[in-house]
Amino acid sequence: MNTVNIFLFGKQYTVPAELTIMTAMEYAGYQLVRGCGCRNGFCGAYATFYRIKGERDLHACLACQTKVEDNMYIATLPFFPLVKQVYDMEKVTPTEAVMMQLYPEIYACVGCNACTKACTQGLNVMQYIAYAQRGDFAACAEASFDCVMCGVCSSRCPAGISHPQVAMLARRINGKYLAPGCGHLEDRVKEIKNGDFKELIEALMEKPIDELKELYNTREIEK
Repeated sequence: MNTVNIFLFGKQYTVPAELTIMTAMEYAGYQLVRGCGCRNGFCGAYATFYRIKGERDLHACLACQTKVEDNMYIATLPFFPLVKQVYDMEKVTPTEAVMMQLYPEIYACVGCNACTKACTQGLNVMQYIAYAQRGDFAACAEASFDCVMCGVCSSRCPAGISHPQVAMLARRINGKYLAPGCGHLEDRVKEIKNGDFKELIEALMEKPIDELKELYNTREIEK
């Protein structure tokens, strides 16, 4: 078995080389009960910083997606205190002024690009903040679509911007006010509320897992 030496919070461990940081922590005896979320990189719950011994660069990643390397010094950031404003989407207007009211710190951006360099998803974070500054919420929504809200960008920001929350507001504004309506989706929601699929769903819930997998894998996909 190939092994590597890693350092978790300053303490050295020898772990199998094929493990991710998350599974390596569990192999080393850490019991992960918070911050582990979906364990597949979609929830952004286990943001992590690491540095390879002898190198200067500080890297950011998600612990569930990144494989361990030899002489990797690791510190996790399972939570970062983002500024989360409370607002009523029925009263929010799709104008540039809403960002000034709710997240004025975005206008203090110094253009250092630390947010982009730190992004675990490889997003151009500074660019979508620039879109938000200009009130271009559709562009901000598109550029930030793959954000998993891990908070690493905000942890590196000297202006104290809560980039994921700004992006979330832009996506909500775009979805409610700017993007074209989807008639198929609206009709399907009405059907669900009317209970049109109740019998079908109950029948599916009674089927064994293997049969559900087969139904999913052989389903007809619209083109």
